[in-house]
Amino acid sequence: MNIFPDLPTPCLLLDRAVLESNCRLMAERMTKLGVKLRPHMKTAKSADVARLATAGHFGGITVSTLKEAHYFAERGFKDILYAVGFVPSKIGEAAAIQEMGDQLILLTDNMTAAAETAIRAAKLGRKFPMMIEIDTGDGRCGLDPNLEAEAIVNLGRVIHKSAALELRGVLTHAGHSYHGASAEAIKAIAEEERAGAVKAANLLRDAGLPCPVVSAGSTPTARYAENLEGITEMRPGVYMFGDVDQALIGSCTFDHIAVTLLASVIGHNHRTGRIIIDAGGLALSKDIGPAEFDPDTGYGTVVGAGGKQRPDRLYVAAVSQEHGQLALPGGATPPWDEFPVGGQVRIFPNHVCMTAAAHSSYRVIGKDGKITDEWERVNGW
Repeated sequence: MNIFPDLPTPCLLLDRAVLESNCRLMAERMTKLGVKLRPHMKTAKSADVARLATAGHFGGITVSTLKEAHYFAERGFKDILYAVGFVPSKIGEAAAIQEMGDQLILLTDNMTAAAETAIRAAKLGRKFPMMIEIDTGDGRCGLDPNLEAEAIVNLGRVIHKSAALELRGVLTHAGHSYHGASAEAIKAIAEEERAGAVKAANLLRDAGLPCPVVSAGSTPTARYAENLEGITEMRPGVYMFGDVDQALIGSCTFDHIAVTLLASVIGHNHRTGRIIIDAGGLALSKDIGPAEFDPDTGYGTVVGAGGKQRPDRLYVAAVSQEHGQLALPGGATPPWDEFPVGGQVRIFPNHVCMTAAAHSSYRVIGKDGKITDEWERVNGW
């Protein structure tokens, strides 16, 4: 079956109605909880998506690369948080973005990096807001407020005393919430995230240092947090699109997945019981995160022509660079006739951030089920 016969494959499809619903629901939830929404654009990397995601809130966004920051600055976004530990060698790029009239907020958890950034910014005649990264359980980056209180305060002093930096606040990301096995588990992580960030903020305030912003957020914790007292902004990102991983942990339903990959069937291997498609590891990514919760997710889940779940649970069982192999759980005979060679297939991505990174644009599906637009995205660094 040729679902969209005029489209090249593999390519990304974006259901606009689902996207708009996801953005609206998150915006309403953050408003109800009394915090600002600063959506993380590292998933979508698209100005068209960002305009929908920021509607009804103050317009600030989060990015993961300076190339993203430059892209969004060119398209009118003026309040940008670069939520990756800053290294002083990137000060020239940061200054160029700031020269476009943008507020570019930097992040660090390192005394040496902060001091050197201050020196280099001063030489350029620039001043940057900077936040301190806090670890509230993810274990990736940041200072632990329970174990490194003195380091947090000392770093705050270095930033605050510099004429080229402004201490803006603290930031944390509960990335470990992606492994939450239940709603209750994620609620507990959300509270740990909140409490840890607030504790770090109070350490700075008790030392006489400013901390106007307390920034937290992942999609699971934004979805399940019951109390955000002390938090000023949340930074979820993948909620805009959803994916198999988020559906399995309950951050969204399968009906809330807005992005699918469109691929073509290029072969039938009756010896192995596999349908072969033209989308492999590069088009889909090799992220198998959902296997933590369901072993029959492979590298993506096949959906019907209309983008809804299939009852037979056909999935991408194997990938090489440009080939994918579709199979049924348990090795059952796949529906050959439904997927003839030359036909097309739609696939829910396991981790949409990784899948989308291989593509330069989204083909946008309108309410009538037809392609209405093509939205660009920015890739690389």
